[in-house]
Amino acid sequence: MACDESLYRQYLNGDDEGLNALMKKYGDPLTLYIDGYLHDVHEAEELMLDVFAYLFTKKPKIRDGGFKAYLYKAARHMALRHKSKRKPLFSLDTLTGEPDGRLLAEEVIRTEERNRVLHFCMDEMNPDYREVLYLTYFEDMSYAQAAEVTGKTVKQITNMVYRGKKSLRRLLELEGITNAEL
Repeated sequence: MACDESLYRQYLNGDDEGLNALMKKYGDPLTLYIDGYLHDVHEAEELMLDVFAYLFTKKPKIRDGGFKAYLYKAARHMALRHKSKRKPLFSLDTLTGEPDGRLLAEEVIRTEERNRVLHFCMDEMNPDYREVLYLTYFEDMSYAQAAEVTGKTVKQITNMVYRGKKSLRRLLELEGITNAEL
């Protein structure tokens, strides 16, 4: 598979397949990242499209190896601006559907409970710690990429990841999860 920068250059040279490939690769993960700020997946999807629209209409120069960090940094800025302007609405997304018939009900309940506790603990954390843990663990970014996205130094990211893991472990233990390996 082509690297992000070559796909971006492909788009800049007039081939829309580069754009399609980048949107397929980053559409869902970027939406989840933005949803971490907005807590509304529908607004996050719209904002993800806005991020790509901005990127592909302005066509900024992006250094080699920096596409992913640039994309997430743009998403972060847009999400923060959008979050300060919006008002919370009722959402049906919080309602859960029926469990998949192929799984045992007990396993579904255990998984949902673990996810609920994890989300609760992540929400209770310092927002800076939560963001760097998300970027490094869920988005598989390097500390340098996370530093570029957040505007921090690599040393600050290293410290924040350490403190974030320590904080998350403590919060999980308060919720009764004592075997958390972070």
